Amino acid sequence: MEKKLLLVGEPMGLFIAQEEARLEDVNLFSAQVAGAEFNVAVGLSRLGHSVGYITKLGNDPFGKRIVNTMNRNGIDTSLITYCDDHKTGFMLKGKTSRGDPDIFYFRKDSAASTISVSDLNKLDLSDYGYLHITGILPPLSQSALDATYYLMERARKAGMTVFFDPNLRPQLWPDTKTMVNELNLLAGFADYVLPGCKEGKILCGTDDPEKIAAFYLSRGAKAVIVKTGAKGAYAATKEGGFRSPTYPAKEIVDTVGAGDGFAAGVISAVMEDLPLEEAVRRGNAIGTIQVMSAGDNEGLPSREELERFMKENQQESEE
Repeated sequence: MEKKLLLVGEPMGLFIAQEEARLEDVNLFSAQVAGAEFNVAVGLSRLGHSVGYITKLGNDPFGKRIVNTMNRNGIDTSLITYCDDHKTGFMLKGKTSRGDPDIFYFRKDSAASTISVSDLNKLDLSDYGYLHITGILPPLSQSALDATYYLMERARKAGMTVFFDPNLRPQLWPDTKTMVNELNLLAGFADYVLPGCKEGKILCGTDDPEKIAAFYLSRGAKAVIVKTGAKGAYAATKEGGFRSPTYPAKEIVDTVGAGDGFAAGVISAVMEDLPLEEAVRRGNAIGTIQVMSAGDNEGLPSREELERFMKENQQESEE
């Protein structure tokens, strides 16, 4: 039986603007669920993999919506705990026809920010073979940072395969130096590191994908997959590297969640023991599918939808 994927993070309520305007001027929003780790969990579940999610939620409508949405997507909610004295975080997302949408968070002192080592020390990892961590949970609080280190160390000692996506959120950290130091230390516990070029510029001092890959390979990663935006991705192991072009998008609707879709594609392929080249190709495909959909995770494909997309579309030619 396949070992499950474990994720830990902060799923949030999400209000998406239904009109192009400044957030303070929007009159109509639709309600959904957001969160980088949540998006990855949905992506993996839709591809047929078993996923468990660790988080803490408030006893409030957002928390109930999140659990209901997880249940509908087949995500194991048995690891979720609830807080009576902290609320579930939520966020506003603008609508735009160009570039990235405006985003505003309401997550300070949220239930998820209280995650601590004590919430994890009785965790049974025997059913899990994989762990996915992003750089979003660690800055929510000191206890969340300690819990992230603790879980990654436990996963490595248990022989689990660890994935790490830096997923920079500078506004959550006290300063850039702290963010860079902590995220690069956390990356040292990962087998697979999935930064973007822009993130590499901040974390590694360069936006050259080959140099970014070398930076994390030298710190112990087995493979580094660098997202290069419209060009696709560059992946490397100690044996060498390769570029994998993106799939062309018929229309770019919403760029949010593309990196999470990419991660879901890569992780799913690794869980299926596919070659790294196929993992990156699948990541590129789901990333493109994501940008053609308005929601953070609404466009994540089923296995049949993914296979059809990859059959009917060709990767762009390398320059």
